Order: sequence, then structure tokens, then C-alpha cells
Amino acid sequence: MKMIVAIIQPEKLDDVKEALFHAEVSKMTVSRVKGCGQQGGFTEHYRGQIRNVNLLEKIKIEIAVNDEFVKPTVTAIVKAAKSGNIGDGKIFVMPMDECIRIRTDEEGPGAIG
Repeated sequence: MKMIVAIIQPEKLDDVKEALFHAEVSKMTVSRVKGCGQQGGFTEHYRGQIRNVNLLEKIKIEIAVNDEFVKPTVTAIVKAAKSGNIGDGKIFVMPMDECIRIRTDEEGPGAIG
């Protein structure tokens, strides 16, 4: 079992969800987050003040998958989120020790699906 965490551009969310659906991955958690990386941010004028904005809006997608779905999930995210520009995002694949479905008390790989 693995936990896949992807940080992507907000405008790519619909494309990523569609690609995941085609990869037969439909269960995910999506959050709005802010972060900074190689993009570095930008400077804006707001009410006569100059502001440096270095925490940019991103989307965080968390997906718990069984081992056989790791590669198709990562491939779908990369294909749909890639623009070729700095700031496309990152994907983290981490081991997941345990999963428990609250409704049924089911544990392990069966609790993911």
C-alpha cells in the first residue's frame, strides 16, 4: 500500500482528475495549499504598496493506492499536470503502513478500494 501526494497547479486539477478516472483511480482527497519552490513568486502592487508574493496557490491531491496502482496513478498525474514550465509540481510516493475503513473496520489493502 502506498500514499501518493501530488502538488499541482490549480488550473490542472480538472485534467488530472479526468486522467485519474481513465486510470481507474477515483478516490482522492483534494486540498488548496500554498507553497514556494523554484518559481520563487512574484511582485505585485496592492493599494499603493509593493508586495512580494512567494507563497503561491497550489492543489494537493492525496491518493491511497494498492501497489499495482502506483505506476498508473503517477503516470496519469504526470501526463495531465505537465506543462513543461517551472512550477508544474511534485509527486511524492510514500509507504503506508495501515489503512482502516471506519464504517466496516476492514483493514489493509481491502480498506483502500
